[in-house]
Amino acid sequence: MQLMRIGPAGSERPVVRNDAHTYIDVGDLVDDYNTAFFAAGGPALLLEAVAERRATGRLHPFDGQRIGAPIARPHQILGVGANYRTADSNQSTPEEPLVFTKAPNSLCGPDDDLIIPRGSHHTDWEVELAIVIGSRSHYLADTHEALAAIAGYVLVNDISERAFQRERGGQWLKGKSAPTFTPCGPWLSTPDSVGDPADLNLWLEHNATRRQDGNSRDMIFSPAWIVHHLSQFMALEPGDLISTGTPFGAGKDLIPPQYLAPGDTLTCGADRLGIQHQRVMSAEQSGYHVRPCRRRPRSRAGTRRPRG
Repeated sequence: MQLMRIGPAGSERPVVRNDAHTYIDVGDLVDDYNTAFFAAGGPALLLEAVAERRATGRLHPFDGQRIGAPIARPHQILGVGANYRTADSNQSTPEEPLVFTKAPNSLCGPDDDLIIPRGSHHTDWEVELAIVIGSRSHYLADTHEALAAIAGYVLVNDISERAFQRERGGQWLKGKSAPTFTPCGPWLSTPDSVGDPADLNLWLEHNATRRQDGNSRDMIFSPAWIVHHLSQFMALEPGDLISTGTPFGAGKDLIPPQYLAPGDTLTCGADRLGIQHQRVMSAEQSGYHVRPCRRRPRSRAGTRRPRG
C-alpha cells in the first residue's frame, strides 16, 4: 500500500495511491496519517475499505493537485550521518551511528520549493531512504522487533546548510532544520510493497546532472539495526521519521564542492518510493513566512466512522 496526502499545505487530505493517475480517497475513514493513526494500527486499518473501493471503481484523478508529505508533522525527525560505505579503502567503520535531529517543521512536500536560508552559501542535497515508525518503541529486544515496529519507508531529501552545521558551534541541528529542509514523499510504502529495504537504488540530479547514484545495500547500519539502536536511547513514537544516510555525491563531496543557488533544480528518486522535484529559491524570493498549520480535529484513535 502507498499512502499519500494531497491538497494545499496545512490542509492535506489522506489518500491511497492506486496508480500514477488515480487515488482512493480515505479522508472519511481517518483524520490524517498522524501519531494517532499509526498507533491505532496504521495502514492495516484501511485494507478492507481500500480493496472494496478499488473493486467498485471509486477512484479519483490526481489532476495536478499538490502532493504533501505522506505523514503529518511527526513528533520528531532523526537522521543518521556517514552511513554509506565508499570506495575508499581507508574508510573506517564506526561501531555506532552518528545521530542528529531535525526540526519537525522542516518537513514539506516532495515537490515544494526549496528555500535557501538567509545568510546561506553552502546549502546541500542528500537523497535518503527514511523510515516511518508504526508503534511506540523503547528498549526493543532485537532487530526482529524493530522490523515489526516499522510502518513503512519514504524518500527524503535531507537538505543541509554545511556552514551552519559545522561552523556555528558544531550543532548539526542548526544546519538541518530550516523550513523546507526535509522534502518527503511522494508516498509512504508499506514494508510489503517495498521488499528488501537493503536493496534499493537511490539517485539525485542537480540541474539535470547526475550527482548521486547508490544503493541501500551499501549502508553500514541497516534500517532495522538503526531502529533497534535508537530505541535503547529514546522512545520512538508512532509517525516518527528516521532518515538513514546518503550515498556519495552530495555537494560537499565534489571537487570543488558545489552548493545550491536560486534557480537550481533537484530531482531525486528511489526504487518503489517515487520521485521528487524541487525548485530552489532564496528566502527573499519566496516571501516565506511562518503560517499557522490548519488542522482538522483529531479523534482519539486516529480514525472516524465513514459518512453516510
